[in-house]
Parts: sequence; structure tokens; C-alpha cells
Amino acid sequence: MDVVSNKALLQIYEILEGTSNKKSSRIIQTFIMTLISVNVFMVILETEQSVQQYLSLFYYFEVFSVIVFTVEYAARLISYRHNPKYRNSKYGLARMLVSPMMLADLAAILPFFLPFIIADARFIRVIRLFRLLRLFRSAKYSRSIQMLGEVIKSKAHDLGVAFFILFIVLIFSSSLLYYLEHDAQPEVFSSIAVSMWWGIITLTTIGYGDMYPVTSAGKAVASGIAVLGIAVYAIPTGIVASAFTEEMRKKRYKDNKCPYCGRPNE
Repeated sequence: MDVVSNKALLQIYEILEGTSNKKSSRIIQTFIMTLISVNVFMVILETEQSVQQYLSLFYYFEVFSVIVFTVEYAARLISYRHNPKYRNSKYGLARMLVSPMMLADLAAILPFFLPFIIADARFIRVIRLFRLLRLFRSAKYSRSIQMLGEVIKSKAHDLGVAFFILFIVLIFSSSLLYYLEHDAQPEVFSSIAVSMWWGIITLTTIGYGDMYPVTSAGKAVASGIAVLGIAVYAIPTGIVASAFTEEMRKKRYKDNKCPYCGRPNE
């Protein structure tokens, strides 16, 4: 009996994780991915005034979705021993419960049950926004998203250094513009902290136009900072892009294909 049960749990784990080549695994994964996508669309759509008369249909769809996601959440819990990450861990179940993806799963279904416990309507309205976290659940079923996560994790140190440089540039540029523009615009550039808003929108090349220099020196320095922003903010993008390309090359090589022509390796 235990052997049969263990085999069934293994099959559940393989289906949910996509490690099985069975047709049922592909069908279930496609179904859950589609359900997640429709849920996010419905959360956005239900804020439209023109569809308020159909809110009952939204509710029934929400009930159906929560049932499916709750069953999936429970299935992952009961089959956790087949996950290599937690199989040999003394506190495997506890570690799994606090993992980012499982927390996202819980946050996705929790807003449905909270109204039965908490009666504060304002709190419930805010909590219901967490339904959008269902979008993050799609990472489990998308190899590209998983690969991107691995790339970011592997380049965490490099990205940390890059963002630290960006922070230094932001502080320096905001401080410089504050001292150049404060006398001319004391209400706009009232402090370095306030000037950091100008620094962010300038370095990111967004340029809302709500804060801008009016002095000749301020304009000259701001022009240089804007050009610098294009180069500096390209650093994290370059790190991720190059790492992602390298990861794709490794994956193709592992699949016994040439990373350049796509032919099988000899």
C-alpha cells in the first residue's frame, strides 16, 4: 500500500514539475498556465465599469480558480518528498512552505478566504490585489522564466556592483544639481532628497519635465548627466543579456546541439 501511495505521489510530483513526458503532464501544465493568464486578465477586467453587471460570473470563475489552485498547492505539499531540494532535509516541508514560489502560491489563494475571517472591507480590497501574484506562479511552468531567474541569481554579485554604481551616480548628480539650481528654484530643488527625483527620471532618460534646470550651469551639467545615464543604466542590461545568451549557449550544448548552427554535436 505504501509502495502504491509513494508511486502515486511520484507521479503527481512529475506531472506538476513537468519532469514527466506523459501527455497528461503537458495538458495539466497548459491548463494551469492558461488559467493563471485568464485570472490576471479577469482581475484587470473587473475594474471596468462596463462589466460591473457581470460580477457574479467573475465570482464563480474566482471560486473555480481557487479550487484548482488550492488542489495544486495541496498536491505539491503532499508530494514534497520527491523534490530533490527537500527530499533529504530534516525540515524539508517547512523549507518548502517558506520558499518564494510556495509563498506566491499561498498569497494567490489567500485573498479568497480572508473575507470569511476578516470583515474590514478596506483591508479586503487591498488584499485582493494580491491575486495578481498568480502571474508569478507561471514561472513554474515557463522554462524561459526559470532560466532568467537562474541568470539573475548567478549574476547577483555583478548586478549588485552595477546598481551600487548607479546609486553613487544618482547621489552625485542629484547633489550637484541641487547646489546649482537651489538658489534659482528653491521650491523645486528644495533639498538633495527632493532632487533625487530629478536624478532618477533623468538618468533613466524618462524626463517627465516636472523638474528641470533653468540656469546655464545647471543645463550644461544636466546634459552631461543625461548622456551619462544612457551609458550607466545600460550596464545591468548588458550583464543580464550576456549572461542569458551564455546560458542559452550552454543549454543548446547540453542538448547536444551546436550553439551556432544548431546541429547535433559530433
